Amino acid sequence: MLALTLMLVNFQAHPSSSSDHFSFLPSQIVTTTPASKNNNRRNSASSHRMEDVATLAGVSMITVSRVINSPDKVAEVTRIKVEKAIRTLGYVPNLMAGSLASSKSRLIGAIVPTIDNSIFAETIRGLSQTLALNGYELLLGQTGYVDNAEERIVSTFLGRRVDAMVLTGIRHTDKTRSQLRDSGIPVVETWDLSDRPIDMLAGFSNLEAGAAMGRYLISKGYMRLGFAGGDESRALSRLAGLTATVKSTPGANLRHVLLKPASSSFKAGREALVQLLKKDPNLQAIFFSNDALAVGAMMECVRRGLRVPQDIAIAGFADLDIASEILPALTTVQVRSRRIGETAAGMLMDRLQGREVPDSVKNLGFSIISRESA
Repeated sequence: MLALTLMLVNFQAHPSSSSDHFSFLPSQIVTTTPASKNNNRRNSASSHRMEDVATLAGVSMITVSRVINSPDKVAEVTRIKVEKAIRTLGYVPNLMAGSLASSKSRLIGAIVPTIDNSIFAETIRGLSQTLALNGYELLLGQTGYVDNAEERIVSTFLGRRVDAMVLTGIRHTDKTRSQLRDSGIPVVETWDLSDRPIDMLAGFSNLEAGAAMGRYLISKGYMRLGFAGGDESRALSRLAGLTATVKSTPGANLRHVLLKPASSSFKAGREALVQLLKKDPNLQAIFFSNDALAVGAMMECVRRGLRVPQDIAIAGFADLDIASEILPALTTVQVRSRRIGETAAGMLMDRLQGREVPDSVKNLGFSIISRESA
């Protein structure tokens, strides 16, 4: 079994906090609050030493160290004995000591806008599982779509001495770009496309995805179009692509709303539908910048007695599991979310292990999935 560690750095919850609180737990993503003065958890966890684990397991300290740092190099029977001793004693390995000796932390930092729904979950899953197979652990940061949060998280991750970093999107502050380039660590940008990445890139073109959905909707006879999405770079790129398609099509027109702050909730989708219908009650189709918004809009259509797609067509983005299960099934843009994570991890592993990365920009593409809603 793989032991995967994720650390969540959440700047959305405490954007003005002067200190950050972390928690390391196997196979979980957690946030923590400041410990009370009476909390002796840290003291009890640190009361046992590696030699205590070795004694209980009946092995040498070197073997215990190998189980902690390179479990794949230890016989399964021995590894199980050592892991049982670690659990029994509540021993917490000093991972920083090993990283100082090797100059490698074996930590990879990844930053996403949100973990509130599954839009980015498959990317994180593909990334984390590939890293775990190579003996690396994942530190996960959430910006909450706050403009300067990424900059602060990058600084925090660099302070934790991560070996590499994965970013969502291609738009970053000058300070973020400078910090990453000065650090010299490998960086992979994801979920968008650029011919001038900071270092490496694995993603797709949001601009072309928006244009392609526009062409699809127009081909179905929808000429009065709407768009709803967050006021953030990737949604704006999808809107730009859709706008270009509409402008190049005689007779087509477009209304749009931008959600501030950016959101990917059902409630935001319902509210966006209401706003768009106020702008143009005769809209024929709406493209939402993610599936969660689209599903929320479909729920609002049910409340209003609007039939989808007979009265208004709905399309989304990402092809989440719910897209094929909701009735009517949701037309959407399918992106290879899990493949993005796996590809990003593979590029990092190649770089960290001294192998050449022949193609530093990997366009993984997208597909229009035609279903019943549009």
